[in-house]
Amino acid sequence: MKFGNMNFNSYRSPVFSKKGIVSTSQPLAAMAGIQILQQGGNAADAAVATAAALNVTEPTSTGIGGDCFALFYSTRDRSVHGVNGSGRAPTGLTLEKIHEDGIEGALPIFHPHTVTVPGAASGWVDTVANHGTMTMRDVLSPAIDIARNGYPVSPITALAWSRGAKRQLNQGPYGDEMLINGKAPLPGQIMKIPTLADTFEKVAEHGKKGFYEGRIAEAIVELLSSKGGVMSHDDLKNHRSSFEKPISVNYKGIDVYEIAPNGQGITALMALNVLEELDMGSMNPLSTSYLHTFIEVMRIAFADTRWYVADPSVVDVPTESLLSKDYASERRKLINPEKASIDVVRGSPTAGSDTVYLSVVDVEGNACSFINSNCMGFGTGLIPKECGFTLQNRGHNFSLQAGHPNVVAPNKRPYHTIIPAMATKDGNLWASFGVMGGFMQPQGHAQVLLNMIEHGMNPQVALDHPRFSITNGFPSGSIALEDGIPLNVMS
Repeated sequence: MKFGNMNFNSYRSPVFSKKGIVSTSQPLAAMAGIQILQQGGNAADAAVATAAALNVTEPTSTGIGGDCFALFYSTRDRSVHGVNGSGRAPTGLTLEKIHEDGIEGALPIFHPHTVTVPGAASGWVDTVANHGTMTMRDVLSPAIDIARNGYPVSPITALAWSRGAKRQLNQGPYGDEMLINGKAPLPGQIMKIPTLADTFEKVAEHGKKGFYEGRIAEAIVELLSSKGGVMSHDDLKNHRSSFEKPISVNYKGIDVYEIAPNGQGITALMALNVLEELDMGSMNPLSTSYLHTFIEVMRIAFADTRWYVADPSVVDVPTESLLSKDYASERRKLINPEKASIDVVRGSPTAGSDTVYLSVVDVEGNACSFINSNCMGFGTGLIPKECGFTLQNRGHNFSLQAGHPNVVAPNKRPYHTIIPAMATKDGNLWASFGVMGGFMQPQGHAQVLLNMIEHGMNPQVALDHPRFSITNGFPSGSIALEDGIPLNVMS
């Protein structure tokens, strides 16, 4: 990675630190993580503290009513560990039940059936328990303070809050818990969410039981039942995070890690396998040939993952085969340098928006790549009584097509868009990174990595560099191009 060339078009220059660093979208949340590092916590402790603070300052994107995923690099064993903090569908949610309720095609985006068990609370506790050094009381203390005493709302968050108040917070009876006199906070207005502080207090005192049992669990079940949902106390009580080994590929000497399915990180790894033999470094990254080739590779990867990615505890996901270099060689043959392959179909690999991302590195070199989301903004917008958070709508990602690997089923995790990433070189940490934006995420991971590996960009320049996005991750999806790509290339 080259840092010497400072001739770049960027909004800011790289930030360097000797004693650890926290990177995320909101200054107060970053300060919460820094506070934990200053108190002697490590990267895992600071990551969860930051995630909780983001729940307070950017509840328009994230919260304890959603899901999370984490990758943790440990200097002790020089390896990467994963935490899958995503929730499952209720036991009573079957395809037959959905059809009985008159739903066909897809779940309505804010329907109570889209609420999977919120996995974030368990994911937070497990990240700290498995990799951290502090108590949950210590870790959640900064977020509790912000929620109880208030903070000035940023302009972008205020805009999203205003839209979400009209679109989502009116879905349930307790929307006022996250409003001021019935309205979304204005930019700079002080926002307090004392009921969220109370929720964090329960988790600080009782751990996972404080969320999945008792008053909070009662409030979740009561609210969803009143709206026609089927989530039970046992669904919440029986929830567990999982700790599958992260999946990885080697791209020109760099080992790149993602969470295994049910997350879509495998899409980025499959794309890297295909890209590895295409000499992308010799092309101008803003040229027609470069962007066309990259887009075609992402189309090919999505053609597979939009079918195969599902909950591997319920269906067989051919992860190893999808990530093989031989399979990448076969899929590479589909690239047409003259034509967009919008009709590309999935292969046979076997023989037969709305998210917050954060990254933390501590003084010892441990790192935590962490992502947390409600799915669509405030999620369903449903706020359990006196809890101060909204319930996610991640179940909207389930398919309602019988026989599809990702078809909705009891106790099943849906295809998940939020994905943290990490990279090592010769066993040493090389990058802890991620991007935000639904199906853009694996596309962003691959583009940022190639910017650094193939084109020598430092991390800030790599993030600022204009990107493409295939809409909703469908091979036939339209292409969005960021400002900065030349008009003659766009056309």
